[in-house]
Amino acid sequence: MKNLFIGNMSFQTTEGDLRAMFEPYGEINRVNVVTDRDTGRARGFAFVELANDAEAAKAITALNGKEVDGRALNVNEARPKPERSSGPRNSGGFRDRY
Repeated sequence: MKNLFIGNMSFQTTEGDLRAMFEPYGEINRVNVVTDRDTGRARGFAFVELANDAEAAKAITALNGKEVDGRALNVNEARPKPERSSGPRNSGGFRDRY
């Protein structure tokens, strides 16, 4: 499986649009259009998970830079989300001194 990042999308691009765009390249496991948690509006990027690494490479080659709705898509392999610090939230604060 290979997870792809799709950036510089039009805010009107839907999950269905992405499925139609990526289906010619292979089996799609998952599509996630990232939305703003407060407004529910698309944030202009998404993730598409393809079942096969070779199919994902073909999709990247074919779709990176492709113009969709007046915007050139950025399509590349998604990087893992960086881990957030899990240290104490109150370090150095008043309560730590007494």
